[in-house]
Amino acid sequence: MSGIGGLAILASASSAVLIGLVVKLIAPPPRRLRSRLQPYLTPSLASPSTSESSNPVAMVFGPIVRDLADWLGRLMERGGDEVTVLKIRQAGWFLGTPEQELMSAYRVKQLSSIVVSTVLALGAGYAVGASVPMRVALLILGLTFGASRTKGQLNKAIEQRRERMKIEIYTVNQLLAMRVRAGGGVVQAVRAMVQRGSGEVITELADALRLHRAGWSGPDAFRRIAEITPEPFCSRTYRLLATAEERGADLATSLLALSEDVRETRRESIKRTATKRRAAMLVPTIAILAPVLILFVAAPLPYLITAWQ
Repeated sequence: MSGIGGLAILASASSAVLIGLVVKLIAPPPRRLRSRLQPYLTPSLASPSTSESSNPVAMVFGPIVRDLADWLGRLMERGGDEVTVLKIRQAGWFLGTPEQELMSAYRVKQLSSIVVSTVLALGAGYAVGASVPMRVALLILGLTFGASRTKGQLNKAIEQRRERMKIEIYTVNQLLAMRVRAGGGVVQAVRAMVQRGSGEVITELADALRLHRAGWSGPDAFRRIAEITPEPFCSRTYRLLATAEERGADLATSLLALSEDVRETRRESIKRTATKRRAAMLVPTIAILAPVLILFVAAPLPYLITAWQ
């Protein structure tokens, strides 16, 4: 009877989730005004109170879930919130979220990953009829996997974003050099790039412009995004923009020289990757064909040595 009851609960929950997804697909909720105004808001103007959901269920259970996620996150992480917040910014997660809410959003995501992994592990143990020690082991495995999965996704997102930015920064530097040579200041050139471009680098330059409109000086805004960017070449570009805005240096020549450094670095990286892949292609030859060749060569050796037929 307990097995039938568990299957009935699982079937009911699955049906409820399916019906909810169908209703959301047929009649999606209206787009909120904040999502439309977010591109025009500065980080300093965003406040925690404006991001609070008006859903009654979220208003009741949201603080409970966030408190549980914060407690669990502090229990698992010992590196400090500043390091994690910097990684979240570098990964490009939770764009438009105020900085004071980034850690809470990340920990809620981590808690959801832990819950899903734990439920799947316990469900697998229940489905195969595992013993109690095996279920405890599966529970610990689910908790460990769920806790490490979000951190692994964060590090992977940083690496992927860094690679995209390394590809984009060469073109951005070239276009900025053209804009500066055509006339105008640094902020005007960056504004023209943001209006007509897109990408990870353009997103960070747009953040610098929003900081500038919020009251920051141009050099301070560029230095701020230079501190949080994950790509060193982008950091060099932003610091160069800050120096040119502050002291009036020859920006076009420096940007072109930096573009050449980016191209040379990427060329060397591609060469190293190609060498590693050629070495990896030799592994099947050495591991599969070499033993077979040795057997063919060594097969007649007993006959040649002992004249055995």
